[in-house]
Amino acid sequence: MAGIKYRTSGNKYTEAMSNRKRIAIIGVGLIGGSIALQLHEKKLSSKLIGVESSSEHAEQALEYELVDEVLELDEAIAEAEVIVLAIPVNKMVHLLPQIMDKVTDQIVMDMGSTKASVIEVLKDHPNRGRFVATHPMWGTEYSGPKSAVRGAFEGKAVIICNPDESDPDALDWVKKMYAKIGMRVVEMEAKAHDLHVAYVSHISHITSFALANTVLEKEKVESAIFEIASAGFESTVRLAKSNPDMWVPIFLQNKDNIIDVLTEHIDQLTRFKESIQGNDPGRLQALIADANKIRRIIK
Repeated sequence: MAGIKYRTSGNKYTEAMSNRKRIAIIGVGLIGGSIALQLHEKKLSSKLIGVESSSEHAEQALEYELVDEVLELDEAIAEAEVIVLAIPVNKMVHLLPQIMDKVTDQIVMDMGSTKASVIEVLKDHPNRGRFVATHPMWGTEYSGPKSAVRGAFEGKAVIICNPDESDPDALDWVKKMYAKIGMRVVEMEAKAHDLHVAYVSHISHITSFALANTVLEKEKVESAIFEIASAGFESTVRLAKSNPDMWVPIFLQNKDNIIDVLTEHIDQLTRFKESIQGNDPGRLQALIADANKIRRIIK
């Protein structure tokens, strides 16, 4: 967005708001836009600054009043007290060290879906303490500023990784911010985080993408899908509408864990296939009964 600066008019900030923070959000899409809404509504921000590589998204972020202004990255870093990265993880690992080179006492946090690679790229950085690695466990299949959701994070978990590597004041502010927007904080080591999200999030998306491709390949009359698809099918395949620009980097950055999960998942699918192929009701019953044990975790 070189050479472009967008500003809303008439925004005034007073000393009465000095306990709030000037917050820059890099990537005002689904996640960045949704956090912007809650930062404003919970009175955590005195000013919301957007940074966008897409001029269309910059204009939408202002049109939907997600941010007060959109600035170039260097301007936003200089003006902000808190910097939030809500961009694809492949872009984050390249951009984050450049941002950390320019910060002084600002708090920097990310909202990415993988953590080990992000933390690794900063492990020897002199400003490492100003960074807090986070992953709010929320998302939808939609993308862009117009997809931002009010109250999106309320009642959800947020994972903060390697908290002992962050400065106490930075960690404290991030924890309090998440608590104020209604999230419960879970602390976890980055590699453990990436393993767990491979099981509870990443495999769900791969399964949905694969199911959608299977149906589209086998069901040549697409109108029939819309005629007979039930709520069960719609909920299972919903994630297949997710943006590939976001999910391709996630899958590749968490490759080892995802391959492990996929291997187990393919093995489970093979057991179902063999049971049906072999006309074995007893084995099918056992497989489904085992799956029913998920009720202990998900009500």
